[in-house]
Amino acid sequence: MDDTIRVFSGRTFSSEDIETIKWVTRTYPQLSRTEIAATVCELIGWVTPAGRPKKPQCAAYLDKLEAKGLIELPARKAAKRSAGKRKPVRKAVSDTRPADITECGAITLELADDADKRRRWREYISRYHTIGYKQAYGAQLKYFITSDGEDLGCLQFSAAAWALQKRDEWIGWSVEDRKARLNLVLNNSRYLVLPWVHIRNLSSRALSAAARRICEDWLNAYCYAPVLLETFVDTAFYHGTSYRAANWVYLGETQGRGRMDRHHEHGLSQKAIFMYPLRKDFRAVLQGRKPCKMVNPDE
Repeated sequence: MDDTIRVFSGRTFSSEDIETIKWVTRTYPQLSRTEIAATVCELIGWVTPAGRPKKPQCAAYLDKLEAKGLIELPARKAAKRSAGKRKPVRKAVSDTRPADITECGAITLELADDADKRRRWREYISRYHTIGYKQAYGAQLKYFITSDGEDLGCLQFSAAAWALQKRDEWIGWSVEDRKARLNLVLNNSRYLVLPWVHIRNLSSRALSAAARRICEDWLNAYCYAPVLLETFVDTAFYHGTSYRAANWVYLGETQGRGRMDRHHEHGLSQKAIFMYPLRKDFRAVLQGRKPCKMVNPDE
């Protein structure tokens, strides 16, 4: 590989960087060029000193890789103009909602599948989540937790952590297995119950509802079905009670590093690790001993 490919915009790309880029373009062909560039920046740590992804430089580099025949990018999309005022967040449910889940209407999940819904979802997360809103790159699905047409909370599923020792050992993953099938693991990267909602057992019920439908929704959106869910709970704020009640498996705590902190540069608080298998043979699938296809999760 020549220097035109190895060195670009002041950065030298390792063989691992190139393989990561190839993996992203193969695994997420439905993403736009901008989304692919952002995902690559996150995975290989190509950011400014302030921590912002170098998306323009990355997009230009991806063009060069495509010209060399090393990757295939999606067709360019025409720019879209948006018009109209930003709609306010839907009126919240009142504090008089039933205190017990058996007294309220059915708990359902609604996909945030259009611009207005995604805007409302971001508004809730920005205002009320302890971490706030941060753009998730790569494949993702956002949900509202609802009852009788009222918003009770929000969920997001997105790309799994690149490397997680306790998870990888629990699965029985080699490095090559992880690189080949990491996309079959999803991260529950945001979970919010709106602060004025006080319904016992709501959180665990919503998690169970998500586990029942995420495979079909992901298959419809991205043409494959995940086999395992993961999440991280900041124990400075929460105990993970809802995940335990919904039968998620506790694996221990993280090492206090970010999802993509390969070089131990960013110290973070330790978080509890929880996993939820979506099918009984998830290990065989993730280890490559069994093909991934939609099955009854009880099989």
